[in-house]
Parts: sequence; C-alpha cells; structure tokens
Amino acid sequence: MSTQDAAPTTAEPTQLLHLVFGGELQSLDGITFRDLSKLDVVGIFPDYASAAIAWKAKAQQTVDSALTRYFIVHLHRLLQP
Repeated sequence: MSTQDAAPTTAEPTQLLHLVFGGELQSLDGITFRDLSKLDVVGIFPDYASAAIAWKAKAQQTVDSALTRYFIVHLHRLLQP
C-alpha cells in the first residue's frame, strides 16, 4: 500500500481539561476556604485559554471582596498516569 492509498487521518485535538472554581478564603495569607459548601464551581474547560476567560470574568465580578479568590486547576495534569 502506497502512501497515496492511505486514508487521511484527522487527529483529535488533545483535551487539556481545566477546572475553574473559587470562594471566600479565611485569610489573605493562605488558600483555606471559609466554607467549603459555598465553593463556586464555574466549570470545566477544554483548554487553558477558555478557562482563563472564565476565571477573569469571575475574578472581575468579585473584585470588591478581597477574600474571594478564583483558581484554575490543570486537571489534565492530574489525569495523566
């Protein structure tokens, strides 16, 4: 079979999942949340760029609350064996 006979392959883009979440911290010195039942899970995103857009939007909405922080977690790093 020649290379001309081979069917073209379309590789699926690698999913690099990212979680955006946040909540109110106990203090500015750490990352201990005041109330875990009130964590705001913004969502899971297929790439860092879309996660960063969601993170920025939530961070701007809570700019008046100094203790409220949002984070991006690189889920794809946790899922790799």
